[in-house]
Parts: sequence; C-alpha cells; structure tokens
Amino acid sequence: MKKKAIVLLSGGLDSATVLAITLKIGYSPITLCFDYGQRHRVELDKARALSLKMGALEHKEVKIDLRQFGGSALTDDIDVPKGRTAGEMSAEIPVTYVPARNTVFLSFALAAAEAAGAEDIFIGVNAIDYSGYPDCRTEYIQAFEQMANLATKAGVEGTSKFKIHTPLIEMTKAEIIKKGLELGVDYSLTHSCYHPNEQGHPCGKCDSCLLRKKGFKEAGVKDPVIQRGIQE
Repeated sequence: MKKKAIVLLSGGLDSATVLAITLKIGYSPITLCFDYGQRHRVELDKARALSLKMGALEHKEVKIDLRQFGGSALTDDIDVPKGRTAGEMSAEIPVTYVPARNTVFLSFALAAAEAAGAEDIFIGVNAIDYSGYPDCRTEYIQAFEQMANLATKAGVEGTSKFKIHTPLIEMTKAEIIKKGLELGVDYSLTHSCYHPNEQGHPCGKCDSCLLRKKGFKEAGVKDPVIQRGIQE
C-alpha cells in the first residue's frame, strides 16, 4: 500500500503543485485546508475541488477562528496592500501576514499525521517569490520538524519519525508553475488573491495576484484564470 501523507492544501497554485508532486512520488495524500476566519472563502471551494479532481485519498476542512485575534489584513478590518513593487513587498513583513498561521496549520497537520499513521507532511512554503513571511523560511521548517518529533507519542516512542517536506521552498514562481504544468495541474481551479470580490474573482493588484502574474509571465504561459476573463 502507498504511504499516507498529509498535504496542506490552500487552494492556491503552490499547494496544488505540492499535491501533484506528492501524488507523483507515490504517496496517498490526505489533504487539509482551514476555514480560519479569513475574509476570502473562495479558496476553500478551490481546495476541495483540487483534492477531488487530483485524486487525494481524503479531504478534510478544519474550522478554527483566527479572526478573534485579528492582526492581519486577511482576518481583520485592515486594507490589503495593492499595486506594490517587488522592492516594497520585500521591505518588511506585510499586513497580510496572519500571526503564527503556519505554526497553527502545521500543528493540526501533525495531529492529523499521527492519528492517520503518517510520517510525512507536505507544505507549499516558498522562500524566493513570496511576501516575506517569517514562517516560510527553511530554519522555521527545520525547527518545527524537530519539535514535532519531541512533542508526539509516535516521535518519542520511535514508531514514527516525522518529516516536513517543502519541495517548493527554493523555487521561483515560474519554476513552480512549469513543474505543475509538467505534472498536469489545472491552474484554472486555483485561487491566489488576497482581496477577491463578492463573486470570488481576484483583484489583480494585491501582492499575491502580482506574484502570480509575474510567475506566469516568466514561465512563458498564460494564466488560465486570466484566459477565462476572471482576473484583470
């Protein structure tokens, strides 16, 4: 039987590519997404559709409430930055950073992995074309992996050795897109925008939209979301 793995699936193009990689290398993935109180919920529908279409073993949607803490443009009444240059994006940690979000998500993924008898967790963090989030760095992932093996029954008893996989961490957005297309990812099912409208259509101007546009341009292919007339 194929080994189980937990894949954090946000509905974005990075996590969709990670799911494709996980399937390609022979895992049976359980996908995990989070209804965490984000202002944009279209990503939850995209994650579910991607998991079903790509053939994950199971899809789980976990509800938690980070909105009660706020502190982010994604969970609070704070304006999402738009029209920023690459230099402005990298100058400081942006207000779209959700306090401790990846730590919260990976903790749930760890619990899901231990309960399912899985040792492997896949996450689409990236340290090249990203918005400067501190919980997307290699040193953070290494520290969490060490903690995971200290904090669990399976880790302490030695029945499992947990591994956090970050296959995209040193890839540009263009490289990620090319890899996904090679693996057959349908990027028309993905969503990247931080500030979609009421219909779930992307704004085309936030940091995430701009990084997506840059990635497709550098990859030399058209974004299928734009082709369908959804994005500006």
